[in-house]
Amino acid sequence: MKKLVAGITLALVGAWSAGSAYAAGDGRPTIGVAEFRNESGAAWWRGGVGWELSSMLSNELASSGNFHVVERQKLQNVLEEQNLAASGRMAPGQGPKIGKLTGAQYLVAGTVSAYEENTSSTGGGFSFKGIGLGGKQSEAYMAIDLRVIDTTTGDVAFSRTVEGRSKSSGVSVGVFRGGFGGTLAHEENTPAGKAIRAALVEASEYLECVMVKKDGCIQEYNAKEQKRRASDKKALKLD
Repeated sequence: MKKLVAGITLALVGAWSAGSAYAAGDGRPTIGVAEFRNESGAAWWRGGVGWELSSMLSNELASSGNFHVVERQKLQNVLEEQNLAASGRMAPGQGPKIGKLTGAQYLVAGTVSAYEENTSSTGGGFSFKGIGLGGKQSEAYMAIDLRVIDTTTGDVAFSRTVEGRSKSSGVSVGVFRGGFGGTLAHEENTPAGKAIRAALVEASEYLECVMVKKDGCIQEYNAKEQKRRASDKKALKLD
């Protein structure tokens, strides 16, 4: 019996090692996405949303074909054990341990730092056969602060604020398909849902740019960052 258990253990270790070697050998980064945090006043944020956003970003990264993505449940168990699930902080020495336990070379921590929504009347408004025309115009804006932590060193390898915007002119046809589920399912066709999706796609494309492509796209994101900072400065009212 002991020999059987030992044999199974060795087989599992060998399979994990082979998977890690494959991940490193094909050049694609192995990445895990931690539970998102919220520092905004978003009304749609409820318990469980942090991990839902983590799963949605993980799906975006996996579908790009440029990353090996650590399974959410595996990562969640390890991060909760290390008390990192909600904080996204990594104390000295924790990085290598998390990397060893999950196989992740990098850990993405996301914080929803801003969310704004505005609905104004456009006058009139009617509905015919499921198509809404006129009545309201809604806009939503969302900002996510991203940090990519190198689990080998525990250092922040990349950081950036990405944004997502949505605008509805009062015309809605069909169903917006964004892969929403769980607590966020009822937000799928709302301005909030569209802004969330836009921000997560932008986050995925940014990570693909700085971690895989490493080409002229970096200059584009630097330009976006400068524009965002300039916009933030204009919004500040200083005495």
